[in-house]
Amino acid sequence: MTELLTTIGAAGFMDWWDGFWSTYNTVIFSLGVNAMLALSIYVTLSCGLLSLANAAFMGIGAYAASLISMQTGLPFPVALAVGGALPALVALVIGIPTLRLSGVYLAMATLGFGEVVRVIVLNMDITGGPLGLNGIPLKTEWWHIVLLLALTLYILARMRRSKIGRAFEAIKEDEVAARLMGVNVAGYKLLAFVIGAAIAGVAGGLNAHYTFTIGPGNYAFENAVEILTMAVFGGTSSLVGPTMGGMILTLLPEALRDFNSYRSVVNGLILVLVILYLPKGIWDPRRMRGFFQRKSQAGGIN
Repeated sequence: MTELLTTIGAAGFMDWWDGFWSTYNTVIFSLGVNAMLALSIYVTLSCGLLSLANAAFMGIGAYAASLISMQTGLPFPVALAVGGALPALVALVIGIPTLRLSGVYLAMATLGFGEVVRVIVLNMDITGGPLGLNGIPLKTEWWHIVLLLALTLYILARMRRSKIGRAFEAIKEDEVAARLMGVNVAGYKLLAFVIGAAIAGVAGGLNAHYTFTIGPGNYAFENAVEILTMAVFGGTSSLVGPTMGGMILTLLPEALRDFNSYRSVVNGLILVLVILYLPKGIWDPRRMRGFFQRKSQAGGIN
């Protein structure tokens, strides 16, 4: 009898899990991909660069990886590698002249680059034009995303504690002072730009291989702003912030599904409140340490 109940319970759980996975697998996959996108722009922000090109780099990576999967017999890892390498190469080419700009001027230039990429994709036959690509092989598995997200976090954590990370921080704090100290400002800016492009490209390749279809509208201005919002929402003081921001803003639309008519309003209101009252994002280690110190001091007084 006990064995029968155990079997029924296991079968019931498997049925529930199959239904849950078939309904929410895209959302679960998007958690990791959006975390990678937030980390891609975190790299450029950590060097003081306000770039809005990451959606375009994501699109380049998505189209490159998809075309390789659809038109060649090369393995999926090769497609992802090309999906990361091609945006990095494009970033290297456009970054040399573009990164002489800073602030809002750099944002406008990279936004213009994104629009150029969108128009090119719209007018190319190999990319499917306005209709995009359909029938992309469903090759992305959950462990691909977990592995690549973990690898991205590991590499960025090591880089943050290295000479490169210290150079990024110095440039972000004071570019002129960093240059006077002998830091190769132009070289490190270009490196941050290229690394961010590569991460966004790999995320685009992963995304394309579980959504089945992609189009130019998936990598427009709204997507560039959304990627930036993920990082700012989570906070750019550490790697935890962008990762959390990407995941929370992925789950938020699902949590507000019952308020479908007001979902955008509530989403925007939450972001405004965070920016007003938590300007360094929801994950701010200094603020959290200060809070716990005040709590401990208050407990000691009592």
